Amino acid sequence: GDVFLGEADVFPIKPGPEGALPFPSNEIRISHLSPASERCPPLAILQTIAPFSVRCKLQAKPLPPHPSLHRLYLTCFNEYKSAVVVVGDEELHLVAMPSKVEKVPCFWCCSVRVGLYAASVGMLNLRCLAIVFDLDETLIVANTMRSFESRIEMLSRRMDIEDDPVRVAGMSAEIKRYIEDRELLKEFIDTDTVTDNGRIVGTQKEEVQPMPGVQERLVRPVIRLPERNAILTRINPEIRDTSVFVKLRPAWEDLRSYLTAKGRKRFEVYVCTMAERDYALEIWRLLDPEANLISLNNLSDRVVCVKAGSKKSLQHVFRDGGCHPKMAMVIDDRLQVWDEKDQHRVHVVPAYAPYYAPQAEMANAVPVLCVARNVACNVRGGFFREFDENLLKKVFELLHENELLDLPYAPDVGDYLVCEDPNFPQSNKDPAPIPEGMSGAEVEKRLNGRAYQADQKQTSSSIRPSDDARVPIRGTVGSSNVQPNGGSMAIVPSLFVTVLQEIGRLCNSKVEFRSTVSTSKITQFSVEVLFSNEKIGNGIGKTRDEAQVQAAEKALQNLQSNYLSYVAPIAGVLNKDTSKSSRNGNGFLEDDLDSDGDTAMQEPSGSKSEQKDHSNVDRLPSVLSLIRELCLEDQHVVFRDQVRNPGSATNEEYHFQVELAGQILGNGIGVNKDFAKLQAAEEALRFLKTTTDPQIKKHLRPIR
Repeated sequence: GDVFLGEADVFPIKPGPEGALPFPSNEIRISHLSPASERCPPLAILQTIAPFSVRCKLQAKPLPPHPSLHRLYLTCFNEYKSAVVVVGDEELHLVAMPSKVEKVPCFWCCSVRVGLYAASVGMLNLRCLAIVFDLDETLIVANTMRSFESRIEMLSRRMDIEDDPVRVAGMSAEIKRYIEDRELLKEFIDTDTVTDNGRIVGTQKEEVQPMPGVQERLVRPVIRLPERNAILTRINPEIRDTSVFVKLRPAWEDLRSYLTAKGRKRFEVYVCTMAERDYALEIWRLLDPEANLISLNNLSDRVVCVKAGSKKSLQHVFRDGGCHPKMAMVIDDRLQVWDEKDQHRVHVVPAYAPYYAPQAEMANAVPVLCVARNVACNVRGGFFREFDENLLKKVFELLHENELLDLPYAPDVGDYLVCEDPNFPQSNKDPAPIPEGMSGAEVEKRLNGRAYQADQKQTSSSIRPSDDARVPIRGTVGSSNVQPNGGSMAIVPSLFVTVLQEIGRLCNSKVEFRSTVSTSKITQFSVEVLFSNEKIGNGIGKTRDEAQVQAAEKALQNLQSNYLSYVAPIAGVLNKDTSKSSRNGNGFLEDDLDSDGDTAMQEPSGSKSEQKDHSNVDRLPSVLSLIRELCLEDQHVVFRDQVRNPGSATNEEYHFQVELAGQILGNGIGVNKDFAKLQAAEEALRFLKTTTDPQIKKHLRPIR
């Protein structure tokens, strides 16, 4: 406001016109203080969302003293706030900086788009990113009566000119699937019921919750067929021709559950589609019926419809300043529809093709959307590992006297979307020859009455219009024509990598792949696998993918060996072929571990069936569980295999060291890894329960 706080000298960062001071009339008028941050200092947030945006430095004049300015400095410094100056469409954040020389308040002035800082504070404190979903052929495939008829007609014409009996048989089966669903949709249009396997299913009236500012009450007739993974709905309840048959992609529930598990917000969810708006809102309502992913208050802003033919862009998705593009990843079946600067943040999935290849989704060890979930999990882990362990640490070390180039690298989601293994065997060899459902301009055409009359004469109506041209499907299940064009590969990753990630998820343990490149004349990649911060496998290859697959295979062998040696003396050696993985209905590996998942944290022992005191070793899972309960979430102890005595095989000695945030908590020595690890863990547990060290206590949960 108009309260005078004091005077300061301003020092531009850049010389010449670029270093012009951003304050009009030589006056710094503070509008407000930014929201308080729990764990991230303002400079770390600003460096993440507006890298190297320091415009100038401020230093309070020593005389006369300015107690009000000093109070502002202390408030900002102690409460992790910044003083905000609004100039046009940008915010200038005054960040309180420590100084090793000056005895007066010192600030760095950073510029950022209006609103972006406030939106990012909560996300970075909660370790939350944004995820943007496409709808058609990514999460669902939808058809109206007319789109069904167009596809059936096109396939029939292709059959007439096809000589290959195998292709003819495939097209015939595809037509049969289209006809079956078309008949269900026709029955829904005519009678508001469907006959499914001899059972008559009636409609349920589902009220659409109005968005803020919308008074109209809307009730839609809906039939859900969970056995078919299908839903029938009516976009305009008054017009039966707007009825739509929607097939949901398998494993959507698993991906949705991950995004909302345990009430934690791992991702802020957005939708970006080329579909018509009413259609897009209804499809999302079917996917998120309880509005857990996008609240009704945010729905209008977060379901973004892009005009067919224009490029999608994260800048447009976040036009209201809700997130920075570098903190967002995209799940889409097409890469080229995205602005080039965003393509490295896109995880491309194979287009959903339930009519052309109905078994493709479940033919692999892990369904497509579960692979996407694993990718999202790894991206989030990699992003915040870099943010917490590198950026935060270095920002805490910065002083007012540091230069702009001393600022640390800020992570980008695109850095952690890794190309998957292109050599994994696929299940079908060709992409679907025609799009399987409506998308883009076609949705508007099918559902908008003014466009119906021209439909019958347009034989090409089943193909996407040129302004929404279909690009080649990268990495479609079964396609060997993989195009490495900057996005995350759309194919299913190596089975070893995927299964290892699935084991980590089931055991609530982190699986990390760390890679390096050799400096020798022959370029080689080395990848090591960490499971709950312990190295369990490594691999070397000419490509990163080759090294990653080799490391994952060795890690699985170590985990298998450890598990068998752990359970054999207790329950007897397993009398079954361990190479035959049991799977449940959605392709996941069954969880054969104890319900608490702690056995997954056993270190691969390498021993066969040595005589052990299992009454002691059995305590290890409970000790590890107690340690985890003491530590803050996402703070993990690290077990380091320090020394192995090179004595005889029978007298081998193992040394373990337990660390938290780089500080040693305990040590253990034993004749095998389990005993050494147990000894170290128990010593660490005793230390954590009694420590008064503030550097350790800040990583522990407060005792109530």
